[in-house]
Amino acid sequence: MISEVDMTHLRRCVALAEEAVDAGDQPFGSVLVSSGGDVLYEGRNEVAGGDHTRHPEFAIARWAAENMTPAERGSATVYTSGEHCPMCAAAHGWVGLGRIVYATSSDQLVAWLDRRGLSRPPVNALPIQAVIRDAVVAGPVPELADDVFALHERALDRASVAP
Repeated sequence: MISEVDMTHLRRCVALAEEAVDAGDQPFGSVLVSSGGDVLYEGRNEVAGGDHTRHPEFAIARWAAENMTPAERGSATVYTSGEHCPMCAAAHGWVGLGRIVYATSSDQLVAWLDRRGLSRPPVNALPIQAVIRDAVVAGPVPELADDVFALHERALDRASVAP
């Protein structure tokens, strides 16, 4: 179930994804929220420089491992504009972060890429639950899909006119 609090954080993730596109990056944004509702970390994709491990979900896992106790990590929630890739899901699972809430799924992204005739990423899209045993997951959120895929369109349009 997606609450109004969840929607607030997911909208922030979409705004971070827009910041990523504006900075020449891929449209993904994520937020880490404590069990008490405090935003602990925000990030966006930073893969434009060539390091394709610079996903915000991966950065959240590393930050959480360095700054939170295991109990704090387990009770926190990660919000993200797009479902975790397998790399990020594995990092999330290894660090022991709690609930994951995402706006759009990996299946939705793959279907969009297929419709556009674009190649898929080099890593297979897997649902988070296929990577993290006993994951608590909510998403996708249909109300945000158009906004997220409009950002993907902008990023694609920008890439097609790049020198």
